[in-house]
Amino acid sequence: MRAFALAFSLVVVLAASPARAQVLPDPWQTPGAIDPRITEANIASTICVPGYTERVRPPEDVSYRLKHELMAAYGHRGERLRYYELDHLIPLELGGAPLARANLWVEPRRARNGWDAARKDELERALNKLVCTHRLDLATAQRDIATNWIAAYRKYLGASW
Repeated sequence: MRAFALAFSLVVVLAASPARAQVLPDPWQTPGAIDPRITEANIASTICVPGYTERVRPPEDVSYRLKHELMAAYGHRGERLRYYELDHLIPLELGGAPLARANLWVEPRRARNGWDAARKDELERALNKLVCTHRLDLATAQRDIATNWIAAYRKYLGASW
């Protein structure tokens, strides 16, 4: 996963709500991490099953604690939690590691240029559909979203944002 961090050195900083927020995670803190239990061979019984992410998502009390820790690590001390989402860089629906700190960051819920949590969620759903219909292999989807999710959005969804 360090290869993702080395290949990905651009960190975009934009205003979100009252805070300055990164719309791409710091590649040294959040290079991405995959769940080794998820493979191309078992996607039909894991990530492609409706409800899979709810079964592997960390409990709310764990997520709350992690969000506080990551808010501090990303320099957002004193900012409102509601302006951020605890996000998996490699999403659970693409076999991202549910609790690996290397896969978690605080993503702005809103960003002035539109590259925010809702936009990344749209990409996650699209990549899951491509993987589950065998139009994209799992490793490529994981690599592309971890390297630069905005570039992946443009590549797969064709947005000219």
